[in-house]
Amino acid sequence: MNPQARYIMIGGFLGAGKTTAVAALARHLSDKGRRVGLITNDQGRELVDTRMLQSRGFATEEIPGGCFCCKFNSLVDAAKRLTEAARPDVFVAEPVGSCTDLVATVTYPLRRMYGGNFSIAPLSVLVDPHRARRILGLEEGPGFSEKVVYIYRKQLEEADLIVVSKRDLLEDKALEALISALQSEFPGKRVLAISVREGTGLAEWFDILGAEEQIPRPALEIDYDTYADGEALLGWLNATFTLEADEEVEAGPVLEHLADRIQGQLRSDGSEIAHLKMTLSPDNGLHGEVAVINLVRNDFRPEFGQELEEPVTGAQIILNLRAEADPERLAEVVQNAVAAPTPGGCRLTLDHLERFRPGRPVPTHRDITATEPA
Repeated sequence: MNPQARYIMIGGFLGAGKTTAVAALARHLSDKGRRVGLITNDQGRELVDTRMLQSRGFATEEIPGGCFCCKFNSLVDAAKRLTEAARPDVFVAEPVGSCTDLVATVTYPLRRMYGGNFSIAPLSVLVDPHRARRILGLEEGPGFSEKVVYIYRKQLEEADLIVVSKRDLLEDKALEALISALQSEFPGKRVLAISVREGTGLAEWFDILGAEEQIPRPALEIDYDTYADGEALLGWLNATFTLEADEEVEAGPVLEHLADRIQGQLRSDGSEIAHLKMTLSPDNGLHGEVAVINLVRNDFRPEFGQELEEPVTGAQIILNLRAEADPERLAEVVQNAVAAPTPGGCRLTLDHLERFRPGRPVPTHRDITATEPA
């Protein structure tokens, strides 16, 4: 490891905007002359996040098959591989969106065993503003069951910084009410508001991440039975498709078609979407360009994070879907969407599909207090 590389972890629930924020932070650090290594994490494989970040030119390692807390050794190994390949000054890690208790299971063990290698930034937890307002009772709308909300609240409880992402989605009064509610329910937390799209609030947040150290404090009090039950209510699905067309088709309408079909069926079921995200990578892409689309709530429109300038005749689509629903139903919904007629008459072939419920979290380490580095 490079001496005292910076370790920054950016958490938050599914759909909070973590990957977009990680990309903005990585670009900021790169522009400042820092070498950056990114580490993505998920319960499954074939991650949209990894593909999107790599398409922007960042050195990225992926840890699939479990959260950082349960894959601690894999996290350390990923940092070593990045060091060998890119020698980063800064590691930015994005944990699974349904994961909590990260201070006790990741940053404290990292400090204890590898404190000579890393300086550790305060833990940021991002929140989607509309999701947060619903959970805090500030607006009406579909949501999650009690045990899933338990995980959401525990993420905020252990945060050093609560970061309201996508602040451009709220009027000033609604944003002020949300910040006030967060400060009231989670006293002592610093609450920031940012918009990557508009570039607002980023400078203050980036300054904190670059300069401040995580202050040791007692670990989160958490009921692992409730935590495990909450994760088990979430269905996870990852899939890859091949797109083929006899004539050129625009990527955007194809992704919108898939997202709309999936959203419509799950909304009819009353199953709340936590996050649906897809990438489309053209077969003839020369520079790793991809189209990216996101959907973060049942009553929200799919939104592009990146678009392709040129039409395609062949491509690979990666789909990650997380929702409070039976994984078997998610598979049926996705297969129905793929089978439906597509814009431009292109053909979609399902190459790979995995669906499951996350298993019980079993951390590799859990330090209830910070200790001096070994």
